[in-house]
Formats: sequence, structure tokens, C-alpha cells
Amino acid sequence: MMQYKTNSNLPDLKYLQIDLQATSHYQLQAAELVEQAILNNEGVLADNGALCIETGKFTGRSPKDRFIVLDEETKDKVNWNAVNQPIAEAHFETLWNQVTNYLSQQKLYVLDAKACADPAEEITIRVVSTNASHNLFASNLFINDNDAKAENQPDWSILVAPQYTIADYAALGLNNENFVAINFTKRIVLIAGTGYTGEIKKSIFTVLNYLLPTYKQYLTMHCSANRGENGETALYFGLSGTGKTTLSSDKRRQLIGDDEHVWTEDKVFNIEGGCYAKCIGLNAESEPEIYQAVRFNSLLENVKFHKGTRQPDYEDKSITENIRVSYPLEFIENIVPNGQGSAPKHIFFLAADAFGVLPPISKLTVEQAMYYFINGYTSKIAGTEAGITTPQATFSACFGQAFLPLHPTKYADLLGKKLEQHPDIQVWLVNTGWVAGPYGVGNRIKLGYTRTLIREALAGKLSEQEFITHPIFGLHMPKACDAVPAEILNPVALWEDAAAYEKQALELKGLFEKNYEQFRQK
Repeated sequence: MMQYKTNSNLPDLKYLQIDLQATSHYQLQAAELVEQAILNNEGVLADNGALCIETGKFTGRSPKDRFIVLDEETKDKVNWNAVNQPIAEAHFETLWNQVTNYLSQQKLYVLDAKACADPAEEITIRVVSTNASHNLFASNLFINDNDAKAENQPDWSILVAPQYTIADYAALGLNNENFVAINFTKRIVLIAGTGYTGEIKKSIFTVLNYLLPTYKQYLTMHCSANRGENGETALYFGLSGTGKTTLSSDKRRQLIGDDEHVWTEDKVFNIEGGCYAKCIGLNAESEPEIYQAVRFNSLLENVKFHKGTRQPDYEDKSITENIRVSYPLEFIENIVPNGQGSAPKHIFFLAADAFGVLPPISKLTVEQAMYYFINGYTSKIAGTEAGITTPQATFSACFGQAFLPLHPTKYADLLGKKLEQHPDIQVWLVNTGWVAGPYGVGNRIKLGYTRTLIREALAGKLSEQEFITHPIFGLHMPKACDAVPAEILNPVALWEDAAAYEKQALELKGLFEKNYEQFRQK
């Protein structure tokens, strides 16, 4: 008979105000967590072995319900705005009391793990959840702590109560009955009323986006990273739909990580120990690495099955388009085992430009790199959201505004200093979107062309080409690249109407400038 680690093995959670009264479990292995989740009716097994759950009302993050405690630590450091909403210390205390009173009555799952692949910078994390599946997610996304001991108090604790909602939320400074609250002084994160697992990983990313730039002057980054055979590291920044995960997953290069990294004085390291990938439209041909990673130990979210089977239907978006899978990083074959790499030699800013005016690739100066970094541009296309009939510019500062507690200029300044210190770093702007016209007129650039351009840049061959300057954006565009038609490289050449191109390009440039004004004033 399987023996679970119950109360006698559990950490003392009184420091969290939790007085356990029900049988609970500590540091369960993945197989045990899957078994518990099924016994709890949290989910079912798919035919590929993955645990499949539904996250309920919330199938994505709820940015309007994320708060940071306003206290002596944060009052003069956090960039308070609609993203970083303040909550009073007294209100946090009340919420903490309510949540922990609830948790004390529940069967709980407790996991000790770590974040930051560099042992010198790692933090320990304790995740306390009512759902076994949330512990499985945390086990997949964070780094295993093989030295965890129940008697040790962690650096940070995350309390997750998906089923608990706050009735008197308005009186406590909340916008809704669900919330995420981060307390930097007590080093506690409260997550209540939402079953979306991504809130767990992004809360720790937010924590590190505050701590490391503030106290270490390290640049925390929402990007993927990989390493070539020569040991050179490359970074890939990009918002949803730009191809960040796809382009950083290259069989010729080792994956360091796919989403969250830190750049110290001399190295880059992964914050996480796993991947959290969108899988709408997933198939073995287009994204074989992710497809093969969906197996036992993986956690599928909001994925429907083909009728009468347990076979995941990755085309079914009846619950949400944001269907996802989490899995340990080692489920990807070609990885850097220790999650670390040297300081980057190449940085790629990916933008899916639906206006069809940006070059497929261009080389940036330091000044341009900071400009495009702090703007964090991509675009939405017609049909992706109600009311969108023409391309819409989307800006997210530093390609991750939702997770930045400090002012975006802090992160941009850190990047600028690194680029000035290391003039050999090459920064590229890559358009993974449309050419020969905007969305609906032109066509999306072939993935094969984009891969070739990036590989040629990484090999140093693109820099050897002759460059011309874009007349409107001032970008430096290569005139030639092996295996890519020359006319693809200059966006103007593919438009039938040069005047129409100029009008569209000027419109996009104006949107860039308008967005940038908020940073120019700082």
C-alpha cells in the first residue's frame, strides 16, 4: 500500500497562520500528485498520460485583480499604476487571516522548491495548495529542491486557495472576489478565487523582477534563451504570437529556458525548471518538442478531448484559446542541464507586425535597442478580438509590462548599460508578421525564412552583408542573405503601392512615438 507523507512529516505552518486539522501531504512525487488529483476529481488522464484539468472561471491571469502591499519596503520603489495596484497592510492582514482560516480546515498539499538556476542566487519557495494539481504545476515549473527539509522556513511562501472567494472584497480594497496579493515584507503571496495555475509562476517572476534589479542591479527578463555549439548565448524577447517559443526551440541549439531569465554581470540563467506552453493548434509536425513533452507528469489545462476518446483535441478552443501545458524542462531533449549560459552575444526582439511595414530583420544600434525594448511592440490582427477589424498595435514595456513592479525605465537602463559595456553584443529586430501588405492583403513571412535569418545572424554571416537604412524607421536592413530572396529583406519592395506603404509605415511610427512619450518624460 502506497504510504503518503501526512501530518507527521509536514512542516509546521504556524508561521503562515495555518493550523492543520485535516490529513495533508508534503513533498509528494509527481505520480502521487497525479493520483491524488484524480482521487479528488480535479482532472482525468489523457491517452498520452498527461493529467488534464479545467481551471474554472479563469482560464488566464486576471491582471486587474493583482495587488502589491503598500508599506515601507515598497512605497517609494514600486511603480504604482493599473498594473501594480496597492493594497493596504491592514487589508492584507485581514485577507491573510481569512484565507488561512479556510486553509486550516482543508486537506493541503505542500511543496518545497526553488527558483533561479544559479545556486548563488536561488530562492526557496513553499507552495501550499488545496489542489494536488496546483502542486504538480509548481513541481513542473519550479526547480526541484532535493535538499528540502520540513523544518526549514523558505524564502517565500505561496498560499493557493482556488475555491475560496472574498465576500466583502470591496471593503478590503479589492475589485472582485478573487485576488492575488504580494507582500514583499512578509514574503508571502496569497492567491484566492482563481484556478489558473499561471498565477503561481508569474507571482514569483514579479517578486524577482522587484528584488534582483533593486538589490543586485541584475536585469530580469521575460524572454527565452538558448546556446549554440560554440557556447554563445542568444536571447529572444517577444509577446504572445510572435514565435518566441518556436524560434528558440532549435535542434541545432540547446535550450536554456523558454520564458524567464536573469542577466547578471557575466551570465544568463533560467529562473524556472520547466515550461508553460500554449498548445492551441499543437501538432507533431509544427512543434515536435512541445508535442512530445505532453506525457505523464505534464499538466494540460482546459483542453477538450476528441469525442468518445481521451485524445486531446488541440484545435478545440470552446473553453479558451489559452489552452496550455506545463512540464519539466528535461522533457525537452536538447537542453542546458544546469540552466545557465554566458552573457548573450545576440538578442532578438520579435514582433508580429500585422501592418506589414517592418523589415524581416534589422540590426539595431544601442539607442534603437533601448527604444524597441521599452516599447515592446507586436500587433493584434482582425478577428482575434471582438471589434478588431484592422491591425492594432500592442505595446508591453520591456516585453513584459504585466510583471514589472519597477518603472520600465529601470529595466531599460540596465539593458542599456550592458550594451554599452559589451559593444560586441548584436541586437536584432525581427518581424515574424506580415510582408507585401498588411494583414488581409499581404502574407505572413515564411517561418523557414525567419529561421534562416536568425541562424545567419547567429553565425555572424548577416553582419558581413551590406546594410541599407530604412527611410522611415532608420533601421539597418541587410541587402542579402543566403537562402532568402533579396526582395524579402526590404519591406517596401514587396508592396505594389509605395505611397500606401509609406502611409502605413508613418502611421506605425507615429504609434511608436506616442507610446514612447510616457518614457521620455521620466
